[in-house]
Amino acid sequence: MQSIVVIGNGQLGHMLRQAGELLGIDIFLVNCNSNDFENIPLSDSIIISEIEHWPKTSLTEILRNHISFVNRNSFHRIVDRLKQKKMLDLLKINTVPWHYLSNSEDWINIFDMLGESVVIKSRLGGYNGHGQYYINPQLIETLPNSCYGTCIVEKNICFLGEVSLIGARNKDGKTVFYPLTNNLHIQGILRISSTFPKVAEKYQKQAENMLSTIMEYLNYIGVMTMECFITPKGLLINELAPRVHNSGHWTQNGASISQFELHLRSVLNLSLPKPIIFGYSVMINLLGILINFEWLKHPTLHLHWYNKQVINGRKVGHLNITDFDKCRLKLVLSSLISEFPKEYYKAIKWAISNL
Repeated sequence: MQSIVVIGNGQLGHMLRQAGELLGIDIFLVNCNSNDFENIPLSDSIIISEIEHWPKTSLTEILRNHISFVNRNSFHRIVDRLKQKKMLDLLKINTVPWHYLSNSEDWINIFDMLGESVVIKSRLGGYNGHGQYYINPQLIETLPNSCYGTCIVEKNICFLGEVSLIGARNKDGKTVFYPLTNNLHIQGILRISSTFPKVAEKYQKQAENMLSTIMEYLNYIGVMTMECFITPKGLLINELAPRVHNSGHWTQNGASISQFELHLRSVLNLSLPKPIIFGYSVMINLLGILINFEWLKHPTLHLHWYNKQVINGRKVGHLNITDFDKCRLKLVLSSLISEFPKEYYKAIKWAISNL
């Protein structure tokens, strides 16, 4: 069995390594701030990434251009939002209306095209609400000059819901998908995900067709995540991520095959059956809060702690709650309200009301 080198050593990399241990696969996590070549078996490994952006060093340059980097020819077309948007337009796949912000003169047409409420996003990075600005005509002067040439502008969408689709494709072109996941973001950061209510079948089919088209066009191998807005006219793609994703953490306990194992199976061309879903699942992100072992009194709750320093707003872990009994799951969520800071009240109530 080939070993796998993962660019990045964050929580996603550690969860990939956990999945690899169960399959007997050696996973080597690369600290991108290091130039330690000695402990990385490049000649015998497949290279994947758990992050989109990393510092430019002699080691990361070798990894990025190495023939064993599975998606080296397509990675850059996803992580750069300008290239990603151009690709979606080329494929005639619905995405949030957008415009490249090359200089200040572009504002003459942008508001006519996109409306008076827009979102500015960095071409590179800018996840979890960072590198994003909500702008109207009165706020143009507050925009940093550094945004010009490095950002795109998107229409501020009024949506009915936010969902994500996590799918995988192997070297033979076979694809499998999880059900669409309902997501709630607060201040640009994913707070909670839920597999129920089950998203309408028409949206599931539309999403699978969209993501299949993208992965086939790129000859992409592995797990890819597609975040979408539900609108009266159907789905609009918000973001693509060429990796396992926060909104898919529920699969660790709510599916027969987790997104992490599915990613490894795909890049190693192992069997790729459609995962079986176990009942109802809710994932709660733990953001800047201390660990509380009282959570473990609930038999359907699983704690995943990242062993990071607890800093305000930082993702330090997540909870997965999975149950085939919807009423019992509601009771667990209701009891958690009193065990969380008040800023979680809205998110947990959202999950309860939608079950």
